[in-house]
Amino acid sequence: MKNSNKNMNMASVLNLTLTAIFLAIIIVMSFTPIGYLKMGTIEISLLAIPVAMGAALLGVGGGALLGLAFGVTSLIQCFGMSAFGTALFGINPALTAILCIVPRVLVGVASAWVYKVLKKKNVQPNVTSLISFLTAAVVNTVLFVGLFIAFFGNTDFYAGLETQFATTGVIAFFAAFVGVNGIVEAVASAAVGGALGSVIKKIEKQKAGFSKR
Repeated sequence: MKNSNKNMNMASVLNLTLTAIFLAIIIVMSFTPIGYLKMGTIEISLLAIPVAMGAALLGVGGGALLGLAFGVTSLIQCFGMSAFGTALFGINPALTAILCIVPRVLVGVASAWVYKVLKKKNVQPNVTSLISFLTAAVVNTVLFVGLFIAFFGNTDFYAGLETQFATTGVIAFFAAFVGVNGIVEAVASAAVGGALGSVIKKIEKQKAGFSKR
């Protein structure tokens, strides 16, 4: 019983350590040029990458927590750090908070779930991580843009973006916006995910080793 409790404590400490590491990475990326590629009102986020990796190692609950951290730091950007976010916050703070946080929590949940399902099916580790990282990027882009249109589609700010993208109509704007942000985020996430598959597998083995000791 004592050994069992000791193993559980060691596994818990490792999970807490990993959570702290990924939270620190998310915070650092959020407030440095590493996390966002900003071009006027266009902002490409790379924060789905650490969320996806953390979700793979920590599961759905850990993924949701890291996604929440991503969302909260995104909301903080709306206080003068992001032209896009600041404009939205000035229009409707409550909807902006939902827009920043809810999709990012679901990023962590979705990527963790996909990783878990593929792992159970014994899909090759690099492929598993590639798909789960890609899922994180796609969920982030699609949900964020979809909610943005739903919440702010009748505003002058949205009309100005339609003019900027030379589009009219929800479908055309969605395709244009996703085309700019989504492709870069998806390619970057898939590339990193594919490269980190073996690393994630090694960390998982170390975690399993702690639990069996």
